[in-house]
Parts: sequence; structure tokens; C-alpha cells
Amino acid sequence: MNSKVFKTLEYEKIIEQLVNCAGSLLGKELCKNLVPSSDIEEIRTMQHETSLALARIYQKGSLSFSGVRDIRGSLKRLEVGSILSTQELLHISKMLDVCSRAKSYDRKDNDETEPDALDVMFQALQPLAPLAGEIRRCILSEDEISDDASPALKSIRRSIGQMNDKVHAQLNSMVNGSARTYLQDAVITMRNGRYCLPVKAEYRGQVQGMIHDQSSTGSTLFIEPMAVLKLNNELHELELREEKEIEVILSTLSSRAAAELEPLETNLELLTRLDFIFARAQLSRSYNGSEPVFNQKGIINIKKGRHPLLDKKKAVPIDIRLGKEFELLIITGPNTGGKTVSLKTVGLFTLMGQSGLHIPAFDQSELSVFDEVFADIGDEQSIEQSLSTFSSHMTNIVNILAKATPHSLVLFDELCAGTDPTEGAALAIAILSNLHRQGIRTMATTHYSELKVFALTTPGVENGCCEFNVETLSPTYHLLIGIPGKSNAFAISSKLGLDDYIIEEAKGNLSQQDEDFESLLADLENSRVTIAKEQDEINHYKQEIEQLKNRLEHKQESLDASREKILRDANEQAHKILRDAKEYADTTIKNFNKFGKASIDSRAMEQERNRLREKMSSVEKNLTIKPTKKTASSKQLQAKDIHLGDSVRVLSMNLKGTVSSLPNAKGDLFVQMGIMRSQVNLRDLELIPDVETVNPRTTRTGTGKIKMSKSASVSTEINLLGKTVDEALAELDKYLDDAYLSHMPSVRVVHGKGTGALRKAVQNYLRRQKHVASYRLGEFGEGDAGVTIVTFK
Repeated sequence: MNSKVFKTLEYEKIIEQLVNCAGSLLGKELCKNLVPSSDIEEIRTMQHETSLALARIYQKGSLSFSGVRDIRGSLKRLEVGSILSTQELLHISKMLDVCSRAKSYDRKDNDETEPDALDVMFQALQPLAPLAGEIRRCILSEDEISDDASPALKSIRRSIGQMNDKVHAQLNSMVNGSARTYLQDAVITMRNGRYCLPVKAEYRGQVQGMIHDQSSTGSTLFIEPMAVLKLNNELHELELREEKEIEVILSTLSSRAAAELEPLETNLELLTRLDFIFARAQLSRSYNGSEPVFNQKGIINIKKGRHPLLDKKKAVPIDIRLGKEFELLIITGPNTGGKTVSLKTVGLFTLMGQSGLHIPAFDQSELSVFDEVFADIGDEQSIEQSLSTFSSHMTNIVNILAKATPHSLVLFDELCAGTDPTEGAALAIAILSNLHRQGIRTMATTHYSELKVFALTTPGVENGCCEFNVETLSPTYHLLIGIPGKSNAFAISSKLGLDDYIIEEAKGNLSQQDEDFESLLADLENSRVTIAKEQDEINHYKQEIEQLKNRLEHKQESLDASREKILRDANEQAHKILRDAKEYADTTIKNFNKFGKASIDSRAMEQERNRLREKMSSVEKNLTIKPTKKTASSKQLQAKDIHLGDSVRVLSMNLKGTVSSLPNAKGDLFVQMGIMRSQVNLRDLELIPDVETVNPRTTRTGTGKIKMSKSASVSTEINLLGKTVDEALAELDKYLDDAYLSHMPSVRVVHGKGTGALRKAVQNYLRRQKHVASYRLGEFGEGDAGVTIVTFK
């Protein structure tokens, strides 16, 4: 793929970000050399690896590879038997520490899951703990070998310490003794690795020994006294032995590392590869990337894509399609509207995707594999080559036309701009027609109206535009496909203060065809906005319908489950009744036979029969609650006897309720029984007299008596239908006080739907009541929006 497009589409900036995400030098090197691939299998493999690493980062956090150094040179020296330095051995140890950390990072609690591609790489790592531990034990730092590296080294260093003590003791006796007057300073110094004393030059003959150095002025001589000459020689010998022993230790460690040469090479390769993969995942996380779906059909379908170099909090997501319904997309619109960004987004996404990098777009966005991506974007005017802007662009276009194939993606920004508009538009149409005939996927931005007409009249070519808000004189950066854009030059000029007569004169200079075309674009834009609003409303209604549907299904499931439980309990009860009846029958027959064979004892037989009768009576009482029958004195209810709000008893259910609707011609009406509202017939109702009944034994005075009276008379519902707002609120105020004093948990306020004025007034009133905990509109089956359910504190 041509390297020029990397700079044009700012792919190099993405690579810089990727390099910063890597932890090792070798990983950074792989990131720096990353280029797009044309092999779809390789692309899918890299994309899958990036997704696996990203999932681990979200689940377990990041994995650091900073301890991995480039030890390829050290491994080569081990092959030929060389001895490694302490620094090289420490680098090997640190790499093995990263191996161990990586193995722990990928360890899973459940081994039953199928290992993925990264699991295989992690499992192939060999931490070589004994080798790493031995290096850490022997080498404390790049400049220090541990005393415990070997017994010989420990013994030598002990001897060195003792010898140092002897030398210092001898010299201290001289400093504090007879030689004190000959010394420049009462200190012990070191020159050329030997312990010396600073002697004044005039007393050089007074201190016997070897001169190793003198001061810059010559006034001080650094003399090694003869008394410590032998001790210094022995100390020097011990230091030489120490160096030889350290060399032996490093040789031993190098031999052990050479024995593990193959695992070390494998570890280095795997850690570098993992660092490269996790760097791609870290980059994806930085801009909320997702794995694109690749095809080889030239189809691009980007969903809510954002340019990765823009601030993700401010960038406006765009949807871009190309290659399925149309192969050529022409984007128009005002300057700074986002046309060039849309163009670069498609090109950069293609380069990133084919490099194994995620793209900042919604899941299941589609990209196609292209052999080449060509882009002519920006001003490339060249003074050195005596090229104008138009000439420079035309040079690029000629090169693109010569190399583009049906497996290429071509991007043009302001095609054929910078020359005569008439000739430029004609030339642009000819270039795009040539690419379109070859089936080359192409995107182009332009201001030429002729290209808008070309897109409208040519199959396989589609218009697009970047939306612009004329009221605020600012672009919205939304890309709209299927609608040509307007330049909005007149509207922008008017907003900026250009006189109306100049704008009118400019409009007069437009041809009738141009004016009609601009009017058509304006009508299309208005229609689009209207359709978009209606679509939003339709989607909102669909969501509400879906919620209601789910709620009804849930209720139906609950009812079905309750019915099944009732039937199951009934069957079990019936089975128990039959079993008991069988036992009673067997007992009766047994007793009959017993009394029949013996002499008849009528008294005993009668006692046994009474016992069985009592037992059957007690069982019958527990079978079910029998419906209440009307008393002989009660008469059949008529429609005229029923009024809204009357208290009634539903005989078939033995439940009390309140009349919430008047009977129809068949005598059917609705009765509210608690939270259940059911339709019943007049024949199944009995009026409950509205009489205050107080138990004499519980009669109280004051507040207690009021509460008992209210509890016996207040209905669970108030009907405000047909009343004005003032009348309704006055009645509601008294009713709520009575219901609250009656300790009712909730009540039902019937206000109807109508214009909604009464409902709004009721709810505004309820909002101000301190003893009201909450209120809500009725649900399906409770009266819907015509009813408000009030819950007290």
C-alpha cells in the first residue's frame, strides 16, 4: 500500500499513539512498523487477538511488559559460549519475572473453558523460576555481587575486611602517634588503590615509604608507609582473587542460561508479540473501539463512527454506507461542515482495520479489504515544482487514475476545485464517471451543483451532505446520505449582516434552473426533518406499545399460574375428599357387618352413626366458602335502585365493593372490589345499607368514635364525573380527610379523561397534601387515564 496515503489520512499519528501504548522496546518496534494487510485471514486473526486482549483488560486490568529488554545480542553470545555481564544477566532475570507475572495474569479459575489464541501464547511461556531465582540471589545490582553468591567469594570478602581493618589500625597509630607533626591532615587517603598518608613535602625524609602522588602545588606528598606496604600488597592480592571468583560466578550463571537458550528465545518472542497485541487493545480502550466485520465485496457500513484523533466527548458520530446500494458517494455542503472529516474517517478506518486495530464505532460496523487506498486531500501547492493548487491536485488524480483497480478505495476532497467552475465541474463528472464504470469504490466532496444533478440522475451514485443549522450559522456535523447539500451562501450572508437588496440582486443573477434546483433541495431538507420527527414519534409509540404488551403478557402469565395452582389444589382436595369418603364407607360397612352378625345393639349402632355424621359435617364445613344467598326479605334489585358509589355485596364472590358504572340494558355493571374491578349482573348483587354500626363494647368517645364511624361509611372510591373543578376539589378535600381518618391504605378518584383539565387539577391538589404518600394514573383494567390511585402515608 502506498505510504503517501499514511500521511494524508494521518495514519502516522495513530501509530504514534500505538507506540506509546507498548511497554517494551521490541513491542514499540513492532508497533512502529505496523502497516495495513490485504490478507483477510491475517486481518481477522489480528482483530480477534485485539478483541481477546481488550476483554482481558476490561476484566483483569492492564498487563505491563516494561521489564522486557532486547536480549537478542546476549542470546547470540550465549550460543558461542561467552560470559555475560551482570547487566545482561539481570535483563534475562527481569524478562523471566515478566513471564511469571504474565502466567499469573492469565491463570483461570475454571479450566473447563476452551483456551483461546492468547491462552495458547500465555501457556507457552516458561518462567524458568530456578534460573531467575539464582540470578537474583547472586547479583544484587549491576555493580554488586552478593557475598552469598559462592562460599569462596564470602571467604575472600571476609579476609578483605579483616585486612582493611589491619591497614586502618596501623595507619591510625601513625596518624595519632609520632607521624602526626609530619602530616598535612590527620586523615587516611587512597591513591592508585593503595592506602596512603598526606605528608608535608619538607618532611618527606621523615616518613619512610613509597610516594604514589602529590598535590597540584607540590606541598603535599601521598606516601604509602613501609609499615603497611606488605598489608596493602596482601589486600591487593585478595581483590584480584575476588575479581576472579566473580568471573567464575558469572561464568556459572551464563552456563545455566545457555542451557535454557531455546526457552529464553521463545519467551522473548512471545512477550514481544503479547506486548504488541495488548498495545493494540490499550489503544482501542482509549477511544472505545470495537472490532469491525470485514468482507471482500467492497461494502462499507460504519455505524456511529468517530474520527479517532478528535475528542471523543465532542466528536459527532456519523453513519456512512458505501458499496451496497451505490459505489460512488458525493458529499456536498458548506465549508467547515465536516465533509473532509467524513472522508478521512472512512479512509483512516480502512487503514486501521486492515492493520488489526479496532475502530471507534458501534459493534458490527462493516469494512472491506482493499489492496490500495488513494486519497487526494488538502492543499499540496508546490513552489519548488512550480505547481499551482489545481496542478498539484491534478497530478495526484492522474496518478490515482493510472493505479486504481476495482479493489481500491479512492477519496477526493474538493474534486477539480481551483479552476473555472464550469470546466471543473465537467472534468469532475468525467473523472467520477470513469471510476464508476470500473466499479471502483469512490467518495468525493464538492461544491459543484452539477455533481449533485449527476448523483441524482446516475444509477449507483448517491448524494450525501453535512447538515448545517442556518439559524445558528453552525454545522451539526451530521452526515445525511441520500440528500444533496446546500451551500447556504445567501442565508449565511444575510445572518452576517449583508444588505437584503444585495442578496436579492444576487438571487436575480441565478438562472431559473439553478433557483428551482435550490428550492428543490430546500423542500427535500424540510421533508427530511419532518419525516425524522415523525419517525421519532413512531419509535416512541412502538416502545410504549411494547411495554404495554410485555406488561399484559406478564399479567396473563400470573393469572395462568394462579389458575393452575387453584386447579391443582382443588384436585388434591377432591382426591382427599374421595379418600376420606372411601374410608367412611369402609367403616360403615364394617360396622354394619359387625352389628348384623351379633345380636343387634341399637343403642351402640346409633352412637356410631352419630359419630360418622359429625365427622362428615366437619369435613363439609372445610370444603369451600359457599356463596351468600339472598335473604327471603330481600327483593330483586332494579337498575333504578343502583347509583354510582353505592356499597354492594357480590354474592357469587362474597366480596364487598363499590358501584363504578351504571347498569346497561342487560343489567351488567362494573363493581370496584379493592384493586379488582369486575363486571357483574344485578342479579348477583345485594345493596349494603349505609348505616353506621358501632359495637357497644368498643364504643369510644372523641377521635376514636369518629374513626370507627368513618371506617364503616367511607367508600374506597369517589366519583367526580360531570363536576366543575371547584366543586370537584371541595368534594375531594372532604373525602380524602374521611378516608385518611378511616385508615384506608389507598383510594380511587374517578375524574374521567375528557380534556384532561379535571385530572390535572386533581393531581395538582394531591401534590400539595401532606398525608398523601403517592399517586398514579390507573393501569389497564383500573380505568386507565380516567382514574387516579391515591396512596396515604
